[in-house]
Amino acid sequence: MGWSPMMFTFVEGAETPVPLDLASVRALLEPYDVGAPGGAAADGTLAFLVRASDGSEAEIFVDERCIGVHRPQSGGVFAILAELVSRLGVTVIDPSRAGVVCSPEAYAHLPAGLRDDALVIEPTRETLEAALTGPRRPAGP
Repeated sequence: MGWSPMMFTFVEGAETPVPLDLASVRALLEPYDVGAPGGAAADGTLAFLVRASDGSEAEIFVDERCIGVHRPQSGGVFAILAELVSRLGVTVIDPSRAGVVCSPEAYAHLPAGLRDDALVIEPTRETLEAALTGPRRPAGP
């Protein structure tokens, strides 16, 4: 069974995520990409198979508004994901657990409907992995 958190960028409480800076996404993920070269599909979707130095992996698919993370393995791959959260200001939504995880800076931009369920963290490997794989904690900043 797959597990697939998704990442979006929200601005000023708008319900619709804003387009991602695809050049920045590429720059952050390409150093870890061990997939086939030329990871862009005809529709512009980017595909990466990222591997951390400890061997943990995740498949990552990126379109104009969403970063989809498929089957992230426990370990260093969460440091790569935390870097996306930190540097791009994305919010992580885990549909399998109906959870929202974001940095304090991103929390201020969440739509009102997502704020009650948000778990606010400083994005590090440890905090992001615990937030997405551990027991749910109370929401809020």
